Amino acid sequence: MEHISSQDVIRTLCKKMAPPLVTLISAEPEIQYVALRNINLIVQKRPLILAHEIKVFFCKYNDPIYVKMEKLEIMIKLASDRNIDQVLLEFKEYATEVDVDFVRKAVRAIGRCAIKLERAAEKCIGVLLDLIKIKVNYVVQEAIIVIKDIFRRYPNMYESIIATLCENLDTLDEPEAKASMIWIIGEYAERIDNADELLESFLETFPEEPAQVQLQLLTAAVKLFLKKPTERPQEMIQVVLNNATQETDNPDLRDRAYIYWRLLSTDPEAAKDVVLAEKPTISDDSNQLDSSLLDELLGNIATLASVYHKPPESFVSRVKTVQKPEEDEEYLEGQDSGQNESSAPIPDSVVASVPANANRAASAAPVQPAAAPPMPDLMSDLISLDLVPVSEPTAAAPSGPPLPVIFPASAGQGLQISGRLIRRDGQVFYSLAFENNTTGPLDGFQIQFNKNTFGLAAAGPLQVPSLLPGTKADTLLPMLLFQNLSVGPPSSVLQVAVKNHQQPVWYFTDKIPLQALFLEDGKMERGSFLETWKALPDSHEVTRDLPTALISSVDATVEKLSSSNLFYIARRMLKDTNQDVLYLSCKVPYVSGKSIPFLVELTALVGSPGVKCAVKTPSPEMSPLLFDAIDFLLK
Repeated sequence: MEHISSQDVIRTLCKKMAPPLVTLISAEPEIQYVALRNINLIVQKRPLILAHEIKVFFCKYNDPIYVKMEKLEIMIKLASDRNIDQVLLEFKEYATEVDVDFVRKAVRAIGRCAIKLERAAEKCIGVLLDLIKIKVNYVVQEAIIVIKDIFRRYPNMYESIIATLCENLDTLDEPEAKASMIWIIGEYAERIDNADELLESFLETFPEEPAQVQLQLLTAAVKLFLKKPTERPQEMIQVVLNNATQETDNPDLRDRAYIYWRLLSTDPEAAKDVVLAEKPTISDDSNQLDSSLLDELLGNIATLASVYHKPPESFVSRVKTVQKPEEDEEYLEGQDSGQNESSAPIPDSVVASVPANANRAASAAPVQPAAAPPMPDLMSDLISLDLVPVSEPTAAAPSGPPLPVIFPASAGQGLQISGRLIRRDGQVFYSLAFENNTTGPLDGFQIQFNKNTFGLAAAGPLQVPSLLPGTKADTLLPMLLFQNLSVGPPSSVLQVAVKNHQQPVWYFTDKIPLQALFLEDGKMERGSFLETWKALPDSHEVTRDLPTALISSVDATVEKLSSSNLFYIARRMLKDTNQDVLYLSCKVPYVSGKSIPFLVELTALVGSPGVKCAVKTPSPEMSPLLFDAIDFLLK
């Protein structure tokens, strides 16, 4: 259609495209999501295609949240003066559902429709006022945020509703909602009789407020003073300026306060010109893509680019040739004639975009299993951090079993990383081995960790020397706990980013073995163990069978577990099954210097595979991580 000039032909094609796109919306949720992400791009370019099909995108009660969110976006894009009544009824219903994130998105959608459709703005505001009246806290706060944007879009048109908004000041506890309400009070201070009293209610907690709220309070106080230069606003502006310049360490807030102070003290008229200047009206382009990016994504329709809404080069790289390992070259030289298939260069016509960690090995290193795909979205915050380059000598290589490969050479363009979290002398270390299988030296190694359940982070810089081709270096990286905590249920996943001067950032995942966190003081007295076991409710007991675990000798097992800080308490025999039951205890650290105790019961037939493990703990959600640790120790 980009190359068709006839509008009649384009309209005909648009009509033909609608039915198959609509059909996809009745598929499974995962397929719906992919279809909706693509449809989102299509309707940005050609809304005519689905202009009459908006009902298809109404949310069903059993739609997953990710499908509902995408449908909302498309409904906003298809909203028009013709269908706005239907759309607002839907949005109003969504705003009374139980999913808080979906409710917030629905309220914002009403505001975006008001900004997009001038003739429907009054209807949208009516719906928002109805929602405010139901007095649900997060609905009220979201409504105030979008009404502020509506005031920006239509200045001096809907100020009559300000009184209703002011009735809800006491319910505001979110920074964005507070900042929006303060902006409204400052912007319309001359029309609000008690504007000074309203602002004073916020000023009482000025030092504790987030920067977003403090900045709005500062500007609103200056606006109030310029519009009503009476005694009370004068006292208020003095208090605000003193707080903002002397009681804060936020440079943005302090600098703005100094600018206002100098403006007010030297030329109040100039201050009016600056602070009360007419503001440009806004439009709803918050979810519109740049036209050039949109065209590129439409050229990649039905690919990952159209699902991510990112250009392909942001998550894949192009590979032009594959270098041959040296051993392959020697083998080829010994052939009388013909060319080995693997040595042929890849023609440009069949060059494909492959992930950045695709196999491009540059040496004869053994082929490793394929690595898990990288997760740039989960770890994107790591790229922006200033990682400290280091050139100190490597730490002593750790003794013990060989380290597992956590990032194979096939994924790292020849760089292979092995590693495991270990405990030594009461300290957690990341034992790492770097192997250079490329054709050139690698140096300037740096490491960073994403948020995780135990807040694990590097206690110092990574000490890896320059690696020549074919060489390997071991290091011990000391780790800190509770530095970078993630939210959500406990997980053993540790997401790691490693880079060097010659290669891009590599992302991979490792596991946090709970045994590396077992504390040295985890042994309980028998009496204390029994009392704690009885005191914990039965709901805190979790049981799992470990089919491959083996207790070949009770004494050897007890000694092995004790060396990992899983301590023996008692033992008994089940006469009817001839099984041994071992009772053990351990502790893992928790935030604020606390610790979580684990009481363990192992039941097994000595010499036969299979162990039944029961755990009681104040934090039963941590039990799966303990099961994994015990299973590892009993291998």
